[in-house]
Amino acid sequence: MAGPGRGADKNEGATTSVSERSLFADVPHAEPPPASLPASHPGIQPVSPDRAAPIPAPAPGPVIRFRRQLNRLSPSSVRNSVASAAGLEFDRGVAFLLVPVFLACGVIVYFSLAVEPDFAQPIAVVVLTAMCAAVTRSRRKTHLCFMAALLCALGVLAAKVETWRAGTKMLGSEIQTQLTGRIVRLDQMANGRIRLTIDVMSTARPTLRYAPERVRVSARKIPAEMTAGSVATGYVRLLPPTGPVRPDSFDFSFDSYFAGIGASGFFLGSPKIVVSEDAPLTARLSSSIEKARETIADHIRDSIGGAEGEIAAALIVGVRAGIPDEINESMRRTGIYHIISISGLHMALVAGTVMGLLRGAFALFPDFSSRRPVKKYAAAAALVSIAAYLIFSGVVVAAERSFIMLSVMLVAVLFDRAALTMRNLAISAIAVIVVSPHEVVGASFQMSFAATAALVGAYAGWSDYRADKATAPRQRRSPVAFVTRKLVAGAGTIAMTSIIAGSATALFAIWHFQRVSPLSLFANLAVMPIVTIVMFLAVLSALAMPFGLDGPFLYMMGKGLTAMIAISGWISERSPVDAVGLISLQSVLLVTVALVIATMATTWLRLAALPFALAGLLTISGTRTPDVLISEDAHLVALPIGGGELAVNRVRSNEFTTENWKHALLSTTIVEPETFEKGDMRFDVADPADLPPGAPFTCTAGLCLARHPSGAIIAFADDRKTARPACAFADLIVIDDATAYYKPCRNPLVLVVTKRQLARMGSAAVFFDPLSATTRAEIRFAVRQPYRPWHEQRRFSREARGLPPYRKAEKPKKPAVQ
Repeated sequence: MAGPGRGADKNEGATTSVSERSLFADVPHAEPPPASLPASHPGIQPVSPDRAAPIPAPAPGPVIRFRRQLNRLSPSSVRNSVASAAGLEFDRGVAFLLVPVFLACGVIVYFSLAVEPDFAQPIAVVVLTAMCAAVTRSRRKTHLCFMAALLCALGVLAAKVETWRAGTKMLGSEIQTQLTGRIVRLDQMANGRIRLTIDVMSTARPTLRYAPERVRVSARKIPAEMTAGSVATGYVRLLPPTGPVRPDSFDFSFDSYFAGIGASGFFLGSPKIVVSEDAPLTARLSSSIEKARETIADHIRDSIGGAEGEIAAALIVGVRAGIPDEINESMRRTGIYHIISISGLHMALVAGTVMGLLRGAFALFPDFSSRRPVKKYAAAAALVSIAAYLIFSGVVVAAERSFIMLSVMLVAVLFDRAALTMRNLAISAIAVIVVSPHEVVGASFQMSFAATAALVGAYAGWSDYRADKATAPRQRRSPVAFVTRKLVAGAGTIAMTSIIAGSATALFAIWHFQRVSPLSLFANLAVMPIVTIVMFLAVLSALAMPFGLDGPFLYMMGKGLTAMIAISGWISERSPVDAVGLISLQSVLLVTVALVIATMATTWLRLAALPFALAGLLTISGTRTPDVLISEDAHLVALPIGGGELAVNRVRSNEFTTENWKHALLSTTIVEPETFEKGDMRFDVADPADLPPGAPFTCTAGLCLARHPSGAIIAFADDRKTARPACAFADLIVIDDATAYYKPCRNPLVLVVTKRQLARMGSAAVFFDPLSATTRAEIRFAVRQPYRPWHEQRRFSREARGLPPYRKAEKPKKPAVQ
């Protein structure tokens, strides 16, 4: 410690101090001046005090300075600088931060494989890379390369183990059967139906030989006494999980496989309750939690009512199926839909509220607080509260991941470590990857960790900037100035948080959803203060609910949600079109690399993120938009015809599919087909050349025709016989018939797609050659063969086997009695 007068004139009484950052400052080495002259030695004459001081060397000229700059840019200097910065990065722990990155790379490699590997292959790679890493420990660079390869191999192995562990039995074909099973969960949907998740106990009439273990079905109404844990029975129509609605889109089969859902469908009547033997302990515990969730959700709906009650139930217990579609859409357009999904925001607000309340309560007892680690007590209580919140919110994947992230930070507080650090984020990512590797390829994982990493990195950079910058003591301000300053600072914090998180997740949102939220910054600025108050009231209502004192809190919570809905709707009405079309996978990968470098590097090496980010932005449009999209059931065909219009071949098309296609093809309006009766002279199939480019579908007698703006003619036929006349003029023919074994056209330039092909390989995207009319159209399917485990059921469908739809044989009528 420096005391008064040390290192300065004693008469001045100065005080000096040493900064830790100055110890590592990049300054030329210089010997400190001695405090006093050394004692005289024989043969050495002391310097006379009146001797002239040495003349300082003149400042270097511009030529010398330029040469020094060139020397710094020489290959050897750059190499030394990179090596020095890299060594500093490793000293600061960047190697551990890269562990989840390489694990995630291995997971992505596994799910990108064309063929399902055996266990022996990833295990052999893990053993081989581990041996190589152990042998090369003396050679640091080689050792690090083998360690990276080992982590990738471990990621592949973890994904393989999860796939084997899931082993979900999935229904292969549509069927009707009498189902008996135990209800796991009930959800009240916005359209009035009730969605039930059921563990299958038995099937009858017919008995399924390969019955799924868990299904999700809906019913118009259920008995009032039916709750989670009840055993229900009824006649249901079960459907196999569907694949992507177009190539490279969300795969419902993949999601269902890892969620354990083997089929979906609906009750043909109302389900009934049957008496059964006692359930296992785990089933009873799960049903008790679900009953509590249902009771709390019903209480919240009854207390608040309307859409506000549904949103409040979603925020407190994670039940969001009843939120009206128009409100969901307005929140998506304004970029605030993350408020509905229980994730890091909600967990952080719950933990922060509990910690704040407890620390405020402890502050009322200063004697106790001064002798006890009350901060750790509050952190432990917050940890218990978010664990309870996770259980009562349904243990959804997003909440589970957020719980892991926040629990790591709270445990860090318990052990006197910094809570909000990139290291804790890396620990959370490792835990999620090990527990649920399939989440790595999902939008939720990618956007959540991208936003969190960007915010942590930005916060760390800002903290370093503030630490390096000398600030004068703040002057006393009036109460009005103090409040104004705090409000401005809070608005700035929300704005910067929205900008940083939105920028980090923008490309992931475009890749997965083909949409952005142009006014998300303004929506978050307007809504987030309300959401903070709403979540505070939610915590208070949950604490007061066991005592029956939650009424005032729920009432105020409902009023806050009313304001949030009004703001979201007002901004949504003024939001421009948010569809942005398709982007290339290469662009997403490059931006991901840039994000990893920018958030994990702490030296000038973070500048290496710039070329990756620039390359990602330059290749963002490096993907070709399909000219025609075909659904996997061969019922729906769509093509853009210009002017933001999307022509479809059916009057009442699947809404979810068409919405996805509209965003992917940058269309805003659906153009339905025009139907003519057979023999109508206004429609002549023998002269399709009269159709102008960009003509929508016109249909008659089981045949629909449309013309792409490029001039290509698309035909949709009900069967092979109806499609045969179109071989003379069509460029693409889609046949909605699985029994069409042989293609009707002999012309090799005509692309024929049958229902059997689509059943085997999923939805399809068709691309026409704009430069040549004599080149056959190119087609790309959503599912590749050989099948991965989540697509194995496709081979067993009736359509994939070339069979017509199942129709129950009619019983012969009894002759009338004379």
